Amino acid sequence: VQLQAYGGGLVQAGGSLRLSCAVSGSTFNFNIMGWYRQAPGKQRERVATISSGGSTHYADSVKGRFTISRDNDKNTVLLQMNSLKPEDTAVYYCNGIILGPYGDYWGKGTLVTVSS
Repeated sequence: VQLQAYGGGLVQAGGSLRLSCAVSGSTFNFNIMGWYRQAPGKQRERVATISSGGSTHYADSVKGRFTISRDNDKNTVLLQMNSLKPEDTAVYYCNGIILGPYGDYWGKGTLVTVSS
């Protein structure tokens, strides 16, 4: 199973980007999919997650600005990021979790840079 994130880039503060994550190598749906990020010199943090049923959770720092969604038929997860701030600058990683048997899958990151 491979996850590939797309959509990173350079944007000015206040702008928007949309990240997408495609899953290949399997037809099963992850129980939970999510986005994490790691800024230089900081630990990886959870940004947003979404269950197969559509329940979402967001980090306080992105609530009201970011929206996570998924297409179970296409096995993709999206992250719409609006009102971006310089502190959102990080490498963003896509993640998928299977609950039984447990499996935790990560894609390569995509860099998001927000200039002030």
